[in-house]
Amino acid sequence: MKLVEPSLKYAAQIRAYRESCLEHGSSMDGCGPLRKCETPEEWLAEVEAYKSEETVPPGRVPATQYLFVREEDDAVVGMIQIRHRFNEYLEKYAGHIGYSVRPEERRKGYATRMLRAVLPECRRLGLRKVLISCYQDNEGSRRTILKNGGVYESTVLEPEHNRYLERYWITL
Repeated sequence: MKLVEPSLKYAAQIRAYRESCLEHGSSMDGCGPLRKCETPEEWLAEVEAYKSEETVPPGRVPATQYLFVREEDDAVVGMIQIRHRFNEYLEKYAGHIGYSVRPEERRKGYATRMLRAVLPECRRLGLRKVLISCYQDNEGSRRTILKNGGVYESTVLEPEHNRYLERYWITL
């Protein structure tokens, strides 16, 4: 397994990932603006814009996007995003890291491995601890966070979706 920066090489898989997540009603956490982008090319342009303080969309923060790729068949099994700093929403609710696993690839341990793989990247960005949240009823995500050293802080009601989020900190 490896973290890979998104590129046109993976365009067909990015399209299929989006379609699968939409079909399964996935929240698409850690995919950046993939839900709203109609094409992989549009998404890749957005991913590029998020890399810099100068080009990030208004109201957003710089972020680094990765694909999590299974090396034996070069298949995209997950996506993960590191937000370099907080805005008000991220500080209260979403945190530094968002991630998802393609619905057909869930329950295989990929999320735990993907989160573990991205923590050194967070350190390289200068973060000393990261906030990660998950929906209160998402047992798989909770276990992923705990297996990577997450320490529970609090549960908050996220007003946009009217759902409870559990907040965890991982010290790097």
